[in-house]
Amino acid sequence: MALRTSLLLLCLLLGAALPGRADDGYRLWLKYNLIADAAQRKDYQKAAQFVAVSGQSATLKVAAEELQTGLQGLLGQSVPMLSDAKGKKGGIILQVDAAAADKAGLGPDGYRIYSDKQNLIISGRRDVAVLYGAFALLRQLTTRRTLNNLNISSAPKIQHRLLNHWDNPNGTVERGYAGSSIWKWYELPETIDPRYRDYARANASIGINGTVINNVNASARYLTAEYLQKVAALAGVLRPYGIRVYLSVFWAAPKVIGGLPTSDPLDPRVKQWWTSKTDEVYKAIPDFGGFLVKANSEGEPGPQDYGRTHADGANMLAAALGNHDGLVMWRAFVYKADPKGDRFKAASEEFLPLDGKFAPKVLVQVKNGPIDFQAREPFHPLFGAMPRTPLVLEVQLTQEYLGFATHAVYLAPLIKEVLDADTYAKGQGSTVARVIDGSVDKHSVSGMAGVANIGSDRNWTGHLIGQANWYAYGRLAWDYALTSKAIAEEWTRQTLTTEPQAVQTVAGLMQQTRSIYVRYTTPLGLHHIMGESIHYGPQPWLERSARPDWTSIYYHRADSVGLGFDRTARGSNALALYKPEVQKMWGNAQTIAPDYLLWFHHVPWQQRLSTGRTLWDELCQRYYTGADSVLWLQRQWAAVQPQVDPVLHADVAARLLTQHKEALWWRDACVLYFQTYSRRPIPAPFAPPQRTLADVKRLVDLYQLR
Repeated sequence: MALRTSLLLLCLLLGAALPGRADDGYRLWLKYNLIADAAQRKDYQKAAQFVAVSGQSATLKVAAEELQTGLQGLLGQSVPMLSDAKGKKGGIILQVDAAAADKAGLGPDGYRIYSDKQNLIISGRRDVAVLYGAFALLRQLTTRRTLNNLNISSAPKIQHRLLNHWDNPNGTVERGYAGSSIWKWYELPETIDPRYRDYARANASIGINGTVINNVNASARYLTAEYLQKVAALAGVLRPYGIRVYLSVFWAAPKVIGGLPTSDPLDPRVKQWWTSKTDEVYKAIPDFGGFLVKANSEGEPGPQDYGRTHADGANMLAAALGNHDGLVMWRAFVYKADPKGDRFKAASEEFLPLDGKFAPKVLVQVKNGPIDFQAREPFHPLFGAMPRTPLVLEVQLTQEYLGFATHAVYLAPLIKEVLDADTYAKGQGSTVARVIDGSVDKHSVSGMAGVANIGSDRNWTGHLIGQANWYAYGRLAWDYALTSKAIAEEWTRQTLTTEPQAVQTVAGLMQQTRSIYVRYTTPLGLHHIMGESIHYGPQPWLERSARPDWTSIYYHRADSVGLGFDRTARGSNALALYKPEVQKMWGNAQTIAPDYLLWFHHVPWQQRLSTGRTLWDELCQRYYTGADSVLWLQRQWAAVQPQVDPVLHADVAARLLTQHKEALWWRDACVLYFQTYSRRPIPAPFAPPQRTLADVKRLVDLYQLR
């Protein structure tokens, strides 16, 4: 089976690179196409005449195989694999060198690539570090960087770099827009889809070392003996690539599959059930990573059902882990239905009193912002406010609130925005990045999680630019100091083209996509005004739902006076959750950055902003120029057509047409709706929409029928 899978992979890698063969996007950023520049190819060939590896571990084996496959594709010639490079020159040598890695401070995952006696050495403390180094060397080649006098060292800033899949046992993916789940549960464990290995390769290439394979709205079925065999089969594929498997768990599992009358975390029977079940999991999967838990949130059961706290629940699971090498990641995404409250404050109100009460194996997982993965949010106030608790940053790669798979939105700028945000927890420089890496509060464990945008679509992510979000997340989890522009260029060179001007054009348009999306959907700090339930398209008029904080009017607070949610001391006082320096930055409606204005202030329609325009005029200006900017994206993309595979180019071009149509939909819906409150004309030079508010409302009703 392993030999057959390797041969199939080689055929895919080499066959897809043949002249005239269209690119379907399956190979992601691991294309290894033949280098067209003969001189550069010859230069690389001198340094890559063989691959040598000593050691028999499965991880070293896949590292050597990846190098061999990549080099043969890039250089167009056979590259032999040796077990001993003694006396040979001009090759690549893989070696585990714990002493050297410790001396260099590389930690368990860091690697070094350097020239020595006319050979290139890839070394690290353990075999997975060497694997990361092998992928880094291939990245060096695929982005056409020099190999002369190479001396690169890199170590991850975050210890646990996880993907969170929201996949269900029936094959659906919650908030997934790229087809069905890639996990074929009904075929496992007997049938191993080759796609699992390609998934592992892609993740390892960007340093992702853990995957939570199922939805946080979990099914207890994953903890049954039947499904543990299936999970164990997946773990076997991922293991050589340094990827550990985690499970989201259903809190009421002791009742649902255990036959107990309760799931109270302090009940001895419940404690014993989880301990026994955890032992069973580790017997099936010895390197199991641990549990992710969504509890007492959006209808999910949890310890509060029994009058217990989140800490009680998390600590019980941590105790069940015992001496096993695993973690409990307890999500802080909790909020009660309170029409008079402010959901912005909900997680802080529940978790701040618990700081310091969590067991050492527990990490609290916090979304990047306080509401729910909006297109732009202030950083979550829990970051910097729980010094005695290690926090995991959770970001969303699947575009739940970002246009699904029809809108191009490159998310590295969004992720960087939160990572670079200063919490001032221990003075200036206490960024969210330094909170989660443990350096601010001296924690020895750190984590970051990305909600996956991966599905069964041939190109994995639906929209081609979605691949860049998966890629960027991994790169930033490894090194949050990287710039979003550098990552965009890196991805473009590996995925689309190495022609310099085209690279700059594509990376440049990618950099603007997120700000453009915000302008035509939720400018000036508007938030949560999207379509009900499916979260698609505009619905700012939504005033009734199953709970008040699922409506739009709860958030935008439009009235005849103005617009926005007052979170200062005059309003909900959510701003007080931040340090004084942050309060000063956001507390004054006259000086706050316009992007966050309506997050924290209810602003009169006729108030003049720092831009020189009134609120109403600025709102219209952003909606109109945002929609028009999609035309700019189309022109930029058209300019690189000669340098990009025609099939890939046509796919993105078609999606940009849809994006412009829907940007106009957002523009018209929002300006027409808010105009009913401002009672002001659309400012020149913009023309009023040709359709009525009733027209766009009918369009939204049609989408709700999906």
